[in-house]
Amino acid sequence: MSNLDLSDLLGSHAVVSPATHAVPPVASAVAAGGVAYDGADKMDRLAMWQPALRSADADLLPLKDGLDARGYDTVRNDAYIAGGSAIRKDSIVGTRFLLNAKPETKILFGKEDEKWESEAQEEIETKFTLWAESDQCWPDAARRKTLTDIVRLGIGVHLAGGEALLSAEWFDDGRPFASAVQMIDTARLSDPRDRLIGSPNRVRKGVEIDAYGAPVAYYIRNAHPSDYRSSTAALPASMVWKRIPARKPWGRMMINHIYEQMRPDQSRGVSEMVAALSEMRMTKHFRQTLLQQAVVAATYAASIESEIPNDVAAALGSAAGDGNATTTWMSAYLGAINEYSSGAKNLHMDGAKIPIFAPGTKLRLQNPGTQGPASDKYEQSLLRYIAAALGVSYEQLSRDYTQTNYSSARASSGETFKTMMSLKRTVADKIANFIYRLWLEEAINYKDLECFKRRGLPRFYDGMNAEAFSACDWIGAGQGQIDPLKETQASVLKVKNGLSTKEIEIAKSSGGDWRKIARQVKRERDLDESYGNPSIYDTDTKDMENSLTASPRDGGKE
Repeated sequence: MSNLDLSDLLGSHAVVSPATHAVPPVASAVAAGGVAYDGADKMDRLAMWQPALRSADADLLPLKDGLDARGYDTVRNDAYIAGGSAIRKDSIVGTRFLLNAKPETKILFGKEDEKWESEAQEEIETKFTLWAESDQCWPDAARRKTLTDIVRLGIGVHLAGGEALLSAEWFDDGRPFASAVQMIDTARLSDPRDRLIGSPNRVRKGVEIDAYGAPVAYYIRNAHPSDYRSSTAALPASMVWKRIPARKPWGRMMINHIYEQMRPDQSRGVSEMVAALSEMRMTKHFRQTLLQQAVVAATYAASIESEIPNDVAAALGSAAGDGNATTTWMSAYLGAINEYSSGAKNLHMDGAKIPIFAPGTKLRLQNPGTQGPASDKYEQSLLRYIAAALGVSYEQLSRDYTQTNYSSARASSGETFKTMMSLKRTVADKIANFIYRLWLEEAINYKDLECFKRRGLPRFYDGMNAEAFSACDWIGAGQGQIDPLKETQASVLKVKNGLSTKEIEIAKSSGGDWRKIARQVKRERDLDESYGNPSIYDTDTKDMENSLTASPRDGGKE
């Protein structure tokens, strides 16, 4: 059946009749009769708003390098943005990014085999995690990062530049598995200088595409564009590009280019921070200006102010120095006061001196606090703008919880969690899936997994078997709890009523693996029984709640 030519049956040959409506009016006629959309009005305040309508690549690619440079500079030098980057990493990845393997036996064997699935999950997860999280850093071509480190790095560079780039590598140097990945600076993904001018316009900022826009190959520069100025790379080497196919002929991915398209036909990614870069820059300068103002104000404890009008001072002499009438008079006056006060005892009060100034002058004590950062409301509005661009809550970004109650904290935490889960799916999971599939493909082909040593095992490359073999979820950071008692009760109720599972609730609350927790619970139960100790797991939940909420004044009764 698969060899039949079904193009006539499945092919698209639709013929759409042309519209029979009247021809729309020309622009002048529309303008004469008024516009249907206020946003299209070219009068009054919108008269100067005439943006060009270009394709996604025409808008982005000429500005890509400059936007990336500003994005990385902002992450490096702005404490709030650096904190926002850390929040993303901690909220998405956490301390360890764990595999939750879920091979699809319905596809592989034609029927579900729960026993085999359970055994395969145990073996695959154990061996992969030992390899991926080893201190030897096997997944990294540079031997510097574990799987978790690679995913955290990918989240960070995605924030600054809107994309992440990895290549599949192969090492025959005694590693337990030859597969590894290399994180590539996206600045190295660029158009080769030696590309023929007359060639088809199929290379977009280093990405070679086919007629439908699918990536065919990637042009990777041997060195960072700025490295030719230093000794890190020789000039000829830094000006050489290598064309890397997107996939091997049998389907093995060679390059993993991760970014989110904002528009169709967009070939490269752009950071979410771009819309707020100007506000981020101004906020930083605003904080620096207020700090400098406070420092200058705190430098001077007091000042001497004169009430002599400028015209009088000018009449007495406009320039200070010898021969100036004002200077001569002031010197004589202050000299006489000094001669008088040097022996006077009544010019002191409890050990404090009483200064005497010339007529028309007075001492003003400075209060450094009055010159400090007083524009808190304005800075808060700027930080809320930045928090919206980063996809985190204002409270998390500013670490300001002074005006937060449980309801608002829960709402902001929930919104942030939704954003982080979306980023987890579009960035973190894709990075981890790339590494896991490379490893699993090698492990199956070299028969390193006992669960796959069975008769009738389908080929990895047939149909959608590769997707069925490598199907999985990833357990990252948990959402955390604001009110542990209420939220734990809600989780228990959802599990009891079949609205959720232990796997989901445990991963959501703590980022843990439910199977490992179940095994640990069994070990603790068995150990308590062996010593004859009462087990906390057998304690009635209601009694525990009462003990947690009991008041010490009423003997433990509510």
